[in-house]
Amino acid sequence: MKPEACSGRTLAFLGDAVWSLLVREHLIENGRGKGSTLQKESIHYVSARAQASFYSQLHEASFFTADEEETYKRGRNSNAGSVPHSTPVAVYRSSTGFEAILGALYLEKNEKRIRQIWDTIRTVKER
Repeated sequence: MKPEACSGRTLAFLGDAVWSLLVREHLIENGRGKGSTLQKESIHYVSARAQASFYSQLHEASFFTADEEETYKRGRNSNAGSVPHSTPVAVYRSSTGFEAILGALYLEKNEKRIRQIWDTIRTVKER
């Protein structure tokens, strides 16, 4: 399946799973919590606020390609249906755009680029 054949929302759905798996692997590999605290630790990476912040930092550094920016816009502009009450709409849409990038890269089988995004964010996050 090609990313172009998917809606921005579908790409974000897939990207959410890709990102969650990266975060969970990282936390477990680095002994960053036990079963009861893993979810709390993961929120620092997978919450809408965190993802929107990651996107913003990388965008400001001109990290993303033009194609990735277009995918971001597709995800950001897609109809989200419902937005969590504790999250501003703009933040939620930005995080959805970020997830769409990851979903598209996954469909393109571009694990190298996904890892590049992950490694960059992990480095920024752990400073």
